Amino acid sequence: MTEQRMRTALTGLQWTLGLVILMEAVLFVMPSAAHDFAQTHMPDIVRLVLGWGEIIGALLLLIPRTAVRGGWVLAGIFVLAIVVHLLHGAYNVGNLLIYTAAAWAVVSGKSAMEKVG
Repeated sequence: MTEQRMRTALTGLQWTLGLVILMEAVLFVMPSAAHDFAQTHMPDIVRLVLGWGEIIGALLLLIPRTAVRGGWVLAGIFVLAIVVHLLHGAYNVGNLLIYTAAAWAVVSGKSAMEKVG
């Protein structure tokens, strides 16, 4: 794959991940999501911390200068969400694993591209 194709692919993944997570996170922090989250028997602060963390990470990911930091923030939030899910017996974490891998790919690719120039 040429360097230009790699940059294009990484930018596409960066923007897709950032926009999808931003939209999902905004819906997650809305008061209407509190009812469904209450069924998990976890404090509502968990929903707000994860949701706002995702919003911050997604916004950072969408800004070229802070994309790597945003990717790390998102990867950390996703790992935290995976742990919370598993500790509460919810093993449907496939989407979170894919999101984590995508964030890691963006971070790794962007970091490598910065070193190359």
